[in-house]
Amino acid sequence: MDVSRYAEFYRQKLLEDVLPFWARHSPDRKCGGYFTCLDRRGEIFDTDKFMWLQGRQVWTLAKMHRHARQDPAYLELAGLGAEFIRDHGFDKDGHVYFALERSGKPYANPCIFSDCFCAMGLAEYAAAAGAEWARELALRTYRGIQRWLQTKPDPYSRLVPGARPMESMVFDMINVNLSLELDSTIDQPVFRQRGIESLEKILRLFVDRKEGLVFEHVAPDGGHPDTFTGRLVTPGHALECLWFLIHAGRAWERDDAVATAVAAIPDMLEFGWDEEYGGFFYFMDARGKPPEQLEWDRKLWWVHAEALVALLEAFRCTGREEFAAWYEKVHAYTWEHFHDAEFGEWFGYLDRGGRAFLDLKGGKWKGCFHVPRCLWLCAEMLSDLA
Repeated sequence: MDVSRYAEFYRQKLLEDVLPFWARHSPDRKCGGYFTCLDRRGEIFDTDKFMWLQGRQVWTLAKMHRHARQDPAYLELAGLGAEFIRDHGFDKDGHVYFALERSGKPYANPCIFSDCFCAMGLAEYAAAAGAEWARELALRTYRGIQRWLQTKPDPYSRLVPGARPMESMVFDMINVNLSLELDSTIDQPVFRQRGIESLEKILRLFVDRKEGLVFEHVAPDGGHPDTFTGRLVTPGHALECLWFLIHAGRAWERDDAVATAVAAIPDMLEFGWDEEYGGFFYFMDARGKPPEQLEWDRKLWWVHAEALVALLEAFRCTGREEFAAWYEKVHAYTWEHFHDAEFGEWFGYLDRGGRAFLDLKGGKWKGCFHVPRCLWLCAEMLSDLA
């Protein structure tokens, strides 16, 4: 694998293609924050502000300023989003709304994922700009997240209280990454402590080496109820979670987490790959039964971005040729189908055959995060390998 050529390719796409697309089209200079609902050309088709995407974009711009290219424009744009979060994002209890109108007026109630990504973005902005207010706000938000994780009050649940208890991996995988991010910029032992708690829970419950799968939901004892929820496997989440475990395992001296994650990646690659058309499925059933999600066979941008990162992490850990071969296969599929050579950035949503059925570049779920994070991490790892 020509790692030097790949490293230059990823760095060039990050700095000359993807980041410029968002820098040109997303800033809201009138009201603050960012527009994320952008069509193929970057035209705005909805002005609402989805707060988890605001936090993600702050993180991306601040991180790129610190680690990819020290550009005052990135830092200024990160501040545009961080100040919007500070001024408009929080309810009276210190949680972040899910969505605001363009002006900053809330219209969708707080969401734990908004809290997580705004805390992460504010912490990174604090490190980049030396902004003490952002550091304090990130800490306050993190503490609220940890209280929520201990009790998990869910006002939107449709389940009967106490019926069929299940544990969901998404909360702990995000907490591992969030805790690791804050641990890298703010010196407090709570981040390592709470992050390791979530890491150990993932290893104990969700990474099932006997099954060779990473499950999205499990019973409290780690069992797999024979239901839609109990059989659900999400290849993108699984691969993203596994590279989180590798990063955290290295930082927190948990070789067991690194070894388990590296061992689990090949099984998830084989299970999630579409042998007929290429690419990774969005949702799958562990027993091969019909998935609940009707969009199960769609190919999404973030799944493939996370797979590329996981593959390079595994290759960097082991040097095994199978990971290099998988990386080149996923790289070829991704750049052939997702990248828009005419207008820049990536399409987000492909059908099973690999054709874009929506040509938007951003929306309620896709923003300035998975693609630039992938390009930056891949460029860094490839440079190390070179």
